[in-house]
This record gives sequence, C-alpha cells and structure tokens, in this order.
Amino acid sequence: MSLYLVSCVSRKMPVPAPAKDLYTSQLFRKARIYVENLGQPWLILSAKYGLVSPEQVITPYDLTLNTMGTSERRRWAEGVLSQLQPRLAGVEEVVFLAGQRYREFLQPALIQRGIRISVPMSGLKIGEQLSWLGAQVNG
Repeated sequence: MSLYLVSCVSRKMPVPAPAKDLYTSQLFRKARIYVENLGQPWLILSAKYGLVSPEQVITPYDLTLNTMGTSERRRWAEGVLSQLQPRLAGVEEVVFLAGQRYREFLQPALIQRGIRISVPMSGLKIGEQLSWLGAQVNG
C-alpha cells in the first residue's frame, strides 16, 4: 500500500476547518483531488501541527518549515515520525507531494524502515507542479 503525504500551504481559510478544506491554494487543492481520485490513504504535513488527517479540524496559522532553522526542522520531523509510526503498518511506499524542507529528515528515516520513497514532482517549479497535477487529475 502507498501512503501520500501532502504538505501544507500558506493560503488558508480564516477560520478553523477540517485540514483538507483549510488549505486553499490551487496547488493544495489539485494535490488533494489527485490523491482522493487515487483512493489511497493520505495525510497532511503541517508546519504547526505535524501530521494531520484530512478530516482533523485545525485552526489557521502562519508558520512554514521554509523559515525554520535546521534544528527546528529536525525536531519537527522527529515529531512527525512519531505520529506516523503507528500508521505505517502495511505501508510499502510513501509518496511525497511536498517540498524538500518537508521531506529532508523524513525520507532517510522512512528508508531506514524499509519503506520506498517516491517524489513525483521532484525538481518541478510551482507552475510545473500545477501542470503535472492537472494532467494527472484530468488524464
């Protein structure tokens, strides 16, 4: 089984909402449609809350890993790994729809656990990511 991890984005609704609805950017919405169409389990990587289920109601925040120092990002990843561990039963592959800062410490730890990693949009700029997701969604 594959597990998809989608990173949070800066554009959010101004009120608490289920995480899948809180994030409002075009990139997040397309990633959400993509993973929901696949019918695979997915979770959200939140800079503030760590690992979040799509249905979990969370409050808007203004925080990103892109402005955190290395030690803060390492601590964040350790927290995410502890949240992720109980959900890894039967998972053979983790697919990241997330930038480098959200993957950097998670990928090696998952590989050490024998889990394959896939980053289908690696190296793509935002516009290219939107195009790639659009092609996947619209077939």
